[in-house]
Amino acid sequence: MTASAHSALLVAVMAVVTMLLRFLPFLMFKKKTPAYVSYLGRVLPPAIIGMLVVYCLKDVRVLSPPFGAPELIACLLTGLLQAWRRNSLLSILAGTAAYMLLVQLVF
Repeated sequence: MTASAHSALLVAVMAVVTMLLRFLPFLMFKKKTPAYVSYLGRVLPPAIIGMLVVYCLKDVRVLSPPFGAPELIACLLTGLLQAWRRNSLLSILAGTAAYMLLVQLVF
C-alpha cells in the first residue's frame, strides 16, 4: 500500500467514525430524549466553562507584579459582555483579545 493510499484510508476511516459518533444520539433516541440526557445538556456547558476558567487561572501569580491584573480585567470584560449580550463567541473573543493586548502592550 502506498503512503498516499494509506493516508486516504486513514482519513476515510476517521470521517466514518466521526459521522457515526455525531449520528449515534439521533439513532438511539428516535422517539424521546431521556431525562438524564436533557439534564446533562443543561448542566454540562456551564460546568465545562467553569473548569476552563479554573484551568486558565490556576497559574496566575497574585503576589508579584502585575498581580493578575490582565487576567482580572479580561475575565471581568468577558463576564460583563456575556451578561449584556448573551453571545458566548463575542465574549470569549473580546476577553481573549483584551488579555492579549493587555499582556503585550500594557503590562
